[in-house]
Amino acid sequence: QVQLVESGGGLVQAGGSLRLSCAFTGRTFSSYTMGWFRQPPGKERDFIAAISRSGRSTYYADSVKGRFTISRDNAKNTVYLQMNSLKPEDTAVYYCAAGIIATMTPHPDAYDYWGQGTQVTVSS
Repeated sequence: QVQLVESGGGLVQAGGSLRLSCAFTGRTFSSYTMGWFRQPPGKERDFIAAISRSGRSTYYADSVKGRFTISRDNAKNTVYLQMNSLKPEDTAVYYCAAGIIATMTPHPDAYDYWGQGTQVTVSS
């Protein structure tokens, strides 16, 4: 059974940076496409970024392109989300997700496993 555990969330001022990590256990990490999603208070869960199984390809939502970077270390079974130039509207619970899928996708239903989430709060 795959387990995902996010870490690295917290409180940061606008313009600051955070790096989220998601540790993957239970299966072969390099077989899974990985994604990051977020859910602001009172809103639906939105796609942020995805990374291919090899790590060579990435895909971003327009709202974070140029500010956020997704990466993975298949030797450490971990996916990362580097978040720079944070804005108050980035405040949300951030989730990582794993999918046994060949292509990156923004659709949450395509992902098979989810972490418990980590809170990111950006103050103005």
